[in-house]
Amino acid sequence: MSSYTKIAQLKTVAALRERLADLSLDIPLDDEILTADQGSPLAAPLDVAGFRVGNRWCIHPMEGWDAERDGSPSPLTLRRWKHFGLSGAKLIWGGEAAAVQPDGRANPRQTLATSSNKSGIAALRDELLTAHRSTFGTTDDLLLGLQLTHSGRFSRPNTKALEPRIAYHHPLLDKKFGIAPDDQSLVWTDSDLERLIDHYVAAAKLAYDVGYQFVDVKACHGYLLHEFLSARVRPGKFGGDLDGRSLVLRTVIGRIRAECPKLLIGVRLSAFDFVPYQTSREIGQPMDFSRDLPYQYGFGSAADNPLAYDLAETFELLRMLQAAGVATVNISCGSPYYNPHIQRPAIFPPSDGYQPPEDPLVGVARQIHVAKLCKEAVPSLPLVGTGYSYLQDYLPHAAQAVVRQGWIDSVGLGRMVLSYPDMPADCLASGELARKKVCRTFSDCTTAPRNGIVSGCYPLDPFYKQMPEAAEVRRVKEGLKTE
Repeated sequence: MSSYTKIAQLKTVAALRERLADLSLDIPLDDEILTADQGSPLAAPLDVAGFRVGNRWCIHPMEGWDAERDGSPSPLTLRRWKHFGLSGAKLIWGGEAAAVQPDGRANPRQTLATSSNKSGIAALRDELLTAHRSTFGTTDDLLLGLQLTHSGRFSRPNTKALEPRIAYHHPLLDKKFGIAPDDQSLVWTDSDLERLIDHYVAAAKLAYDVGYQFVDVKACHGYLLHEFLSARVRPGKFGGDLDGRSLVLRTVIGRIRAECPKLLIGVRLSAFDFVPYQTSREIGQPMDFSRDLPYQYGFGSAADNPLAYDLAETFELLRMLQAAGVATVNISCGSPYYNPHIQRPAIFPPSDGYQPPEDPLVGVARQIHVAKLCKEAVPSLPLVGTGYSYLQDYLPHAAQAVVRQGWIDSVGLGRMVLSYPDMPADCLASGELARKKVCRTFSDCTTAPRNGIVSGCYPLDPFYKQMPEAAEVRRVKEGLKTE
């Protein structure tokens, strides 16, 4: 394991500031957690397309590998959504990644946003709203969406085995995931894409019919609509320049706006990407890209050095999305499948990852600063920030500071919610954290689904800790130590 200083070893805000200074990083930090009564910036409302969101906390979508095989919610799925409602956050970003057609599931137990699962999608919403209303008295200022997705290259609809549908052949990802570079049967045809767009629109109508206020048209983390943003080598109208590469995404948005005009639209976007990294028990190393320069296979990455970001097209796309009527964008990056250290900074890697090649604080700062640059590019578009969980006990201190300084409009919580779902409520009510519930980025919530086990916080959530699956996760991790 890497020898980076762990956040838990830093006992004060001042100690974290010193560590950031040692790394030449700029992450603003408040000295204390402020309650709503003390004027916390996170308690301020946020206007999203005329809707008054009650505070600046957001909950990111959490896939659990725990829906039923028909896509309907299991008790575990409903429990997670109940926790979202109890969190105190007033923006629920998509709740769950729901596939718009069965072959687009990222795992065999992913939620489906199809007519066959209309009651299931409604049950998730109802569970969350009931929990939120019973605890906070009202849902009038709660903005709730459903994330719509097709997993594309990372589709696993039947087993743990990949059944990819790709936008184009990517020389490094094809090699990493065992895809034959000349297999054209895996590449979406234009007519296939037209039918897929229909399915996105049908899923959005379904979400609206059962009461969701917005849908997230997911374009992040290596999934299909994100992959299309880098499809420079794809011929035809859905590739080439940015207009072509963003056409599927923009067409879905335009159709939803035309056919479901009262439904708000968000986009979770990987604003930049790096080259894929090699799976290893050692310090992470990028795959050899020397033969692929200038690099044509990333979005938001520099052509001459794809280990650095170039946000020119990102800013252009954000302006295009705003012009298309997108109400809000959630800024993420990269992919948990091929460069997790930039997307989910952590000391402890998932089973398909590698030891971090940089102090995870570098990855946190990178995401915070990219989001700041995006905010400067589209100041009137509400943006949500990502990548804060590794800050652990000091997450609220940073969240308050970046919102106060206008670096971002809302701060999102991902895996932190699995161990500590009510962090936002605790911050705003008491200004104190339950330290034993704070996520320490052990990555079990990723290691588990990578090995066909339901996702959850096995180290810190007593509910998951006592499940039989906890022993399976421990066995997987022990096996990694002996490889």
